[in-house]
Amino acid sequence: MNLLMRTLRGRMRRRLLLTYRVDPSVAGEMIPAPFRPQLIDGSAVGGVCLIALTELRPGWLRPRWGISTENAAHRFAVEWDEGGTTRTGVYVIERHSSDIVPVIGGGRFFPGVQGRARFDIDETDSRIQVRMQAFDASVSADVEVSEEWESSLFPTVGDASRFYRAGATGWSPRRDGRGAEAVELFAERWVVEAGRVNEVRSSFFDGLPQGAAQIDSALVMRDLPVNWRRPATTRP
Repeated sequence: MNLLMRTLRGRMRRRLLLTYRVDPSVAGEMIPAPFRPQLIDGSAVGGVCLIALTELRPGWLRPRWGISTENAAHRFAVEWDEGGTTRTGVYVIERHSSDIVPVIGGGRFFPGVQGRARFDIDETDSRIQVRMQAFDASVSADVEVSEEWESSLFPTVGDASRFYRAGATGWSPRRDGRGAEAVELFAERWVVEAGRVNEVRSSFFDGLPQGAAQIDSALVMRDLPVNWRRPATTRP
């Protein structure tokens, strides 16, 4: 990674985290060594992260020079052994963005190869509808902010929040196909809301063997300053 791009800053205008309960044997076939699925109650945890970013820029630039993007990532919660310790994070199978800058720069100037996609958004304070269409993938989500929490993986919304915050290191395939590269998400504030899933479709998870992946829950995050940094150790 270029030294000038060791840190990216931005504002998370909206983040929708869709969680799937996944058959661990199916997830394990898609996750490369040395990573392995992180299990909860015997199930792997898959997900779609739909995130709207503003003021996205290299760390040394002022916010007024940043770009705004809609982004989608299909991923699995993973764990790996490093220095005698088991660490946790996510392995991103595929990424898509609405802006050409992440598509060109991903895997070159900062981690994460990305494909180009079109996003249609219909959003209010209480309801979020996102549709993503790319050449090789699609996502459709309709989620309402709710005071009630429903999940078979996480007893409370606080448990789900802590799980995701602990998995801040994201790994994804290198552009040259040789191993994986990592980036860490840092947020001084971390505030989540429960979401009620009205409808979710994902070409990736819907395309797994029948019954292998089932939607579990949704979290909503909004208006949080964030930055991404290259971790101290870039090889697990």
